[in-house]
Amino acid sequence: MAVYAFESVTVAGTAVSLTAATFDQAIKATISVEVGPVRFRLDGTVPTATVGHELRVGDVLILDSNDEISRARFIRRDGMSATLRVTYEV
Repeated sequence: MAVYAFESVTVAGTAVSLTAATFDQAIKATISVEVGPVRFRLDGTVPTATVGHELRVGDVLILDSNDEISRARFIRRDGMSATLRVTYEV
């Protein structure tokens, strides 16, 4: 695999997905969490601050298909917005 793209995503009080124009061809995403914890879902459903898998600051999530990347949704867990650093590979 080769690195394809990189982006930083701010995660606040409204659920967000990764940027489709950025991950267009990607088949793997490595995501690290900075600043504050988040919750996420991979089924295309919007997580809430209390429902979804939790990622804390310093955690790394690896998504290994374009389908997972496109369906991933994130929201901050507490009142502090978080930053996701995402590297995409093809």
